[in-house]
Amino acid sequence: MFQSLPAADTSVSAVAQIIQLAVAPVFLLAGIGAFLNVCAGRLSRIVDRARAVEPLMLAARGLEHDRRLAEMRVLDRRMALVSWAIFLSVLAAVLICLVVVLLFAASLTGAHIGTAVALLFIACMISVGLGFAVFLWETRVGSRAVRIRTEILEHMVDPDGD
Repeated sequence: MFQSLPAADTSVSAVAQIIQLAVAPVFLLAGIGAFLNVCAGRLSRIVDRARAVEPLMLAARGLEHDRRLAEMRVLDRRMALVSWAIFLSVLAAVLICLVVVLLFAASLTGAHIGTAVALLFIACMISVGLGFAVFLWETRVGSRAVRIRTEILEHMVDPDGD
């Protein structure tokens, strides 16, 4: 009733082939790591700005307080978006690690888990794609928030009248 699987080839050349097969996902993992570094740096800058704006907001009154409060809300939204981009990217990295582990396990044991490997890789690509999309969304929110107010531009008129 049960058929035994052929013994897996664990020779040095077979292991070398497995490693070659796993190199592409590892390069993807390195790219995801670089993207995570960018996200962490961006999150750090947003947090630093929020820490700088908070005392200014608490000390302000009237329109200035409202403007600072609006900036804090945008910063809070940006922190949430970057955190989601980080989460999705880390999820993609974990999925790639699972792909590499399954590639090795399947090669060493002779198990037929190609479908699982393919589904994990697809999930990884979806996760990293969503992470990039959320990061793009955050950069759009950030660029829209950094606008020079009209009243400042009106005071920046050239004194020579040019």
